[in-house]
Amino acid sequence: MTHRKIDRISRRAFLGTTAAVTGALAAPGLLRAEAAGVKVGLVHPVTGWGAYSGNQCRQGALMAIADINAAGGIKSLGGAKLEGLLADSQSKPDVGASETARLIEGGAMGIVGGYASSISLATTQEAAKTNTPHVVDVGVSYKIVKRGLPNVFRFGPGYTKIAQFAVDNLATINAAAGNPAKTAMIIHEDSAFGTGTAKVLSGKLPEKGIEVIEIIPHGTPTRDFTNIALQIKSKKPDIIIPADYYNEYVLLARTMRQQRIEAKAIYSVLGGAASSYKFVKEFPDAAEYIMDCNHWFNPLDEGAQKRRAAAEAKGLFYTYEIYLTYNAVMLLADAVERAGSTDNEAVIAALASSTWSKHGMPYGPTRMVNGQNQGAQPVNTQVLNGDIEVILPAEFASAKVVFPRPS
Repeated sequence: MTHRKIDRISRRAFLGTTAAVTGALAAPGLLRAEAAGVKVGLVHPVTGWGAYSGNQCRQGALMAIADINAAGGIKSLGGAKLEGLLADSQSKPDVGASETARLIEGGAMGIVGGYASSISLATTQEAAKTNTPHVVDVGVSYKIVKRGLPNVFRFGPGYTKIAQFAVDNLATINAAAGNPAKTAMIIHEDSAFGTGTAKVLSGKLPEKGIEVIEIIPHGTPTRDFTNIALQIKSKKPDIIIPADYYNEYVLLARTMRQQRIEAKAIYSVLGGAASSYKFVKEFPDAAEYIMDCNHWFNPLDEGAQKRRAAAEAKGLFYTYEIYLTYNAVMLLADAVERAGSTDNEAVIAALASSTWSKHGMPYGPTRMVNGQNQGAQPVNTQVLNGDIEVILPAEFASAKVVFPRPS
């Protein structure tokens, strides 16, 4: 009985195999399995206080995925297409961490996120538990790349470099005008980004002959800046330096205008709105003459201008969230392409040795040292005649600085 049962099963298996082979021979295309997709986790605050910026980040990531797939996918993996796995951190670090874990469990071979420094600190720490490659798109806290996590990489500059660049350029601008600015006030949001930026600036500005007479932290979100504006008005600083996310920056700038606060300059460092076409279009009077030291694309790069046109065709403002996250996805995809694998260690090694240069930014080729892109740098911009112009470095400048600010 047992012998005959085995014979029957063997015969059925044989007939099934024969049928499958016959079918495949009739349609030879079936013998070539389609390359498995490459899943990339995208963790951004698309609700909560960071919703606008988080949605901009998501749009930039999806634009990159669409461009990569349209160009043939990951060629070293047989043309595998990228698939974005979406997550909303709700503007909360703990939610960002739990969503990162969920995406990794769902098959994400890498993570791109998480916009804010506080969220990025949480998402990178979570990804480190499984040694999953994580490319930070916007978060600028130095702590992100100072914890010795080999899976973590940041494409853009951190705030230590940005703050030094900002202070040096402010000194240059001030000296060219005869050093009229002697004092400054710093207004900053009180999470990792704003607090860290204020600490660096308060240490470096006195070295350039500018006294920091007040540092005012505030929460995010903040709905009323009247009291802070009155403090600024009473202190009468020459330079007002905001370090805020978009919503708070806009409200602070509008409140200062309503209170008729006069200063020689509003000079932002990583101003959440100061280098935003949205702010300039919606509140042109509050934005005019504001200077910023921030992320910016290379206006002379053809690829960057094409991406700007593509974003604007979608009805989007081409903000730093879009192009930084676009490039973060591109950087990760380039690493997978060169690794020829989605294996964690292989992709991490490829990221660490990256020399990728097709970013359209005012950077040199990518060069990672302990997870930080050494080629990354900010630029100085100023809102002039309702547009955002690059004023420094000189090789990227599209206009000359106006300083002090006209009354």
